[in-house]
Amino acid sequence: MRSMTDPLSHFDPAGAARMVTVTDKPETPRGAIARARVRMAAATLARIRGGAVGKGDVLGVARLAAIGGAKQTPAIIPLCHPVRITGISVEFSLREDLPGVEVQVQVAAHDRTGPEMEAMTAAAAAALTIYDMCKAMDRGMVIEAVELIEKSGGKSGQWTRDGA
Repeated sequence: MRSMTDPLSHFDPAGAARMVTVTDKPETPRGAIARARVRMAAATLARIRGGAVGKGDVLGVARLAAIGGAKQTPAIIPLCHPVRITGISVEFSLREDLPGVEVQVQVAAHDRTGPEMEAMTAAAAAALTIYDMCKAMDRGMVIEAVELIEKSGGKSGQWTRDGA
């Protein structure tokens, strides 16, 4: 456990929550990849694949939600630093084996801290948007496995989830 006087602790000396200090860290290129899955009925997946969802282009809207979610992460996640994002890519895999949609988001940044939270927030926002746009036909959908797959840059360097 970090000391309350540790600049990377989220607790001040009195034990209150605070944003960590990253001032002394160098600005470097950093990146993160996150994913989320939305399990659904096979018929729902077929309608997404065929562009037959009444609310419109599910994946197009989910892509915009992912990008917007990444950009708004500090407003959503308490104590999260704003990160200078330099790029965001969003990919969708329509998977019959789930059945469902797998979302993968890659976020690049050049800053003092990494974009892991931005990537995970983006993946979650895309998954929630898919749910929202399809819930009238499939309320049993499940959003699962919002997870960091990889991060790069910074003092801790490269990290990849086992089996990813």
